[in-house]
Amino acid sequence: MATVHDHSARRPGIFRHKRTDTTPAPGETTGSVAGTLLFARMVAVVRILAAGVFLWAFLDKAFGWGYATSGGKGWVDGGSPTKGFLGGVAAGPMESTFHGWAGAAWADWLFMLGLLGIGVALLAGIGLRFAAVAGTVMMALMWVAEWPPARHLSDGSPSMSTNPILDYHVLYAAVLIALAAGYAGRTWGLGRIWERVPFVARNRWLV
Repeated sequence: MATVHDHSARRPGIFRHKRTDTTPAPGETTGSVAGTLLFARMVAVVRILAAGVFLWAFLDKAFGWGYATSGGKGWVDGGSPTKGFLGGVAAGPMESTFHGWAGAAWADWLFMLGLLGIGVALLAGIGLRFAAVAGTVMMALMWVAEWPPARHLSDGSPSMSTNPILDYHVLYAAVLIALAAGYAGRTWGLGRIWERVPFVARNRWLV
């Protein structure tokens, strides 16, 4: 007597349907999948907004658009992106060190390349781990430069600090780390394509 064999388990292409991104997994509901997609898109919006913050700072300092940098005093006009900020440091344990760095060519280049690189990485959704590390270092240095713990500046005037620890530099650093940890570049970005590049796949710190 002939035996009938069930080959369905061996031929998933015919007898099974490949799950798509929008198909709820076991235990999931359509609402939970939609909520996950919405969250991913909201995180992508945060990523793009953060990119705008860094890129705007770069462009304003480079071309002197009249906001943080006065017209005619941009980097391309011979101005220094770091001289005003670092030269104006008036509190904290690195006050004299920052004064020595103010206006130095190496400091200008590192600062501007940092703003540009972080901004481009966030906008494109690639290299977010590297951007998170670089951005956190930059925010930490700027936090020390402003030194929120100080109630008074070195000349005795009030520092106007509103919180001795938490300020926008800490928040920006936390956002950068969260975006990198959450693979935020995969939604509305080039993150998935970037991760498949052979060199990046072999060096996951570049993701």
